[in-house]
Amino acid sequence: MASPAQQSSLIRFGAFQLNAATGELCKAGRPVKIHPQPFRVLLLLAERSGQIVTQEEIRHCLWGDNTVVEFEGGINFCVRQIRAALGDDAENPRYLQTLPRRGYRFIASTTFVEPAEDSILSVPPPGTAAEPALPPSDETELAVGHETRDSPSPLLRSILSHWNTRVGGATVLLFLLVAVLVAVTRRQFHRPALTEKDSIVLADFTNTTSDAMFDDALKQALAMELGQSPFLNVLPDTKVREALKMMGRAPGNQRITVDVARELCVRTGSKALIEGRISTLGSHYLVSVNAVACSGGDTIANEQVEAANKESVLQALSQAAFRLRSKLGESLPSLQTFDVPVQATTASLEALKELGMGNKVAQEQGDAPSIPFYQRAIELDPNFSLAYAGLAARYNNLDQPSLALVSATKAYELRDRVTERERLLISARYFRLTGELEKQAQIFQVWMATYPRDANPHASLGVNYVYMGQYAKALAEYQKALQLAPGIVANYENLGYTHLALNQPEQAKAIFDQAFQRKLDSGGLRAVVYYFAFLRRDSAQMDRQVAWATGKPGSEDILLSEKSDTEGYYGRLNSARELSREAADSAIRSGYKEAAALWLGNDALREAELGEAARAKNQVNQALSLAAGRNVKLFAALTLARIGATAQAKAIVDELEKSNSSNTVLMVYRLPSVKAAIALREGNPSRALELLEGVKPYELGQPTPSPLEPLYPPYLRGQAYPAAAAIEFQKLLDHPGIALNFPLGALAHLQLARAYALAGDKPGAGRAYQDFLNLWKDADPGLPILKQARTEYLRLSPH
Repeated sequence: MASPAQQSSLIRFGAFQLNAATGELCKAGRPVKIHPQPFRVLLLLAERSGQIVTQEEIRHCLWGDNTVVEFEGGINFCVRQIRAALGDDAENPRYLQTLPRRGYRFIASTTFVEPAEDSILSVPPPGTAAEPALPPSDETELAVGHETRDSPSPLLRSILSHWNTRVGGATVLLFLLVAVLVAVTRRQFHRPALTEKDSIVLADFTNTTSDAMFDDALKQALAMELGQSPFLNVLPDTKVREALKMMGRAPGNQRITVDVARELCVRTGSKALIEGRISTLGSHYLVSVNAVACSGGDTIANEQVEAANKESVLQALSQAAFRLRSKLGESLPSLQTFDVPVQATTASLEALKELGMGNKVAQEQGDAPSIPFYQRAIELDPNFSLAYAGLAARYNNLDQPSLALVSATKAYELRDRVTERERLLISARYFRLTGELEKQAQIFQVWMATYPRDANPHASLGVNYVYMGQYAKALAEYQKALQLAPGIVANYENLGYTHLALNQPEQAKAIFDQAFQRKLDSGGLRAVVYYFAFLRRDSAQMDRQVAWATGKPGSEDILLSEKSDTEGYYGRLNSARELSREAADSAIRSGYKEAAALWLGNDALREAELGEAARAKNQVNQALSLAAGRNVKLFAALTLARIGATAQAKAIVDELEKSNSSNTVLMVYRLPSVKAAIALREGNPSRALELLEGVKPYELGQPTPSPLEPLYPPYLRGQAYPAAAAIEFQKLLDHPGIALNFPLGALAHLQLARAYALAGDKPGAGRAYQDFLNLWKDADPGLPILKQARTEYLRLSPH
């Protein structure tokens, strides 16, 4: 037999009512704001009132059985949200009781109500008291029209239920005709103006005041107001820029007037355009937002709100945008859930304008030129969370992870001041920089469910899969991201890079061609094209990428460091050293000290692997003195371990472990590899193998800083376990798109030759030695490792 909860979609307790069908929580008839996930948990608990509900059952309710997430924090968040919505006290609960290590129990008395019983037209059975009707509200009226077409309305169900007992057939027929007419008319009036599939174009604000501050700031504010809605599909800036190029207009200087917006509508197949206006009304301001059909130009909806002064303009805009969203067809539960007014994020019009400029410059000119705008926005409003988040993204792209983490942490601390979409972005970015992949995966699940048209969670999940070496899964996520956002250059970078990792160079080339055909370009894309050219042994193509980056801050240093690795791969160590110095100098000129330290650290590790211990130690010291960030310390620890300075390496590892205990990437992959290098250098290969065992599932991965120092786990395992060394070193040769141009890829040939020789396979050893010596035919002649390789080869083949 079905439970009462299964028979009813309404649950009452105290002054509250839960509506499972609409996802609403009401108190005394008035809606109470609660997010979707906490609502689902509350519904589960109320349905099982008086019973213990375990955390595992709540996890299953929220994420199912096939999603692996760190769910305890998510459940705690839901419980806090439920208590806030109900006004409940954890110490003296009236509704929700916590049972430590067991779960939760809903302790309020509940009543399960049939939907028809909740209608004010329902007639109770004889001898029973009618349930008091909830007081009407404006919000309740907005929800009319959300019933399914196949379901009769409460009014029609009430009439049908009394067909035989209340009135005659003719009278009922008249009632039915009237009811059908009312229902049809109501549906016409409440038919949504837009659907979730319709895209809309946002035009620039028309400003007839004398205050130029309103020009860009109000459009940015309106974009934030509309962007929090999962229902409205605002055409992204990337697609706007792409369409403007197709129209022969320069995106950087083009105002999106109503006429231009209408043309964009046609180009992009959008349904409507939204324009904002601000004008003076005596000493007051009049703010209006209008939605206009792209075809025909008819007004779909409009709103006007008066502001008493400049300080009230943002509040007026928020009110107008909220009402417009309702008129365009967004449901009441969605409006209640996703309603953070822009003035809660910042009350500064000037800061909004700087944020908008920062975003625009980042998209059109790259990361480096955009930084001053974010910094200025923070100066104007030190609590502007979105400005911190933007700054964090720019610093991270410029290989400044320490500065990025500082900004991301500040944004995360202020995340309650932003919309739901922005909170998800800020949280995901923060957990990326702290390396907490489980928590980040949980964020992605919520993000994808709430905003299924967003590309960001798919792209970021793809990065996680690359970290773990699951390239096929990464490819699927990157393809989805590209499908959702074909105008974002990073999606082409990621997809092309993953094709290379999967040994699919032709597919990678097709992706690069698509990006360039769309006139998309960046330093990151050029770096991936450089890898493609390296795998093709196309030196001319590699040089073209380096030439493109010359003079471009944030790109020049990356490509110079890549070229230094290529020179080191072929044994041209003197040239590699000079290029690393140039890369560091370029980064310093651009103000990116941590990036410069990374290039010095990369140079140090290369020197260590090629037997130049003294120079490696010197480069480590220079890198740490320049910027001792987390990634720089990783390079330093591994380099010190490889040259035998194990005491210093251990000290750095201990420091990193204490300060990054929740960092999945560090604790699972990076630090075990460094510890294995230490054990190997101290003559304890069995300990090294033990440490590397846990890394096996991820050994082909490229965790941050990616793609620097790839494939160290199999390389170290090959040195620690001679009996299976050939298998381990062959992994680097079988995955050239992962090994890329770091010298380990070349040294793997030498190590494979030594493994074959040790196993008595002289023909195999001879071929491997020849492969290595062919790669190093133009190497610096005095390198000790080259002399040693030639001696070993001659000893193997004396004739």
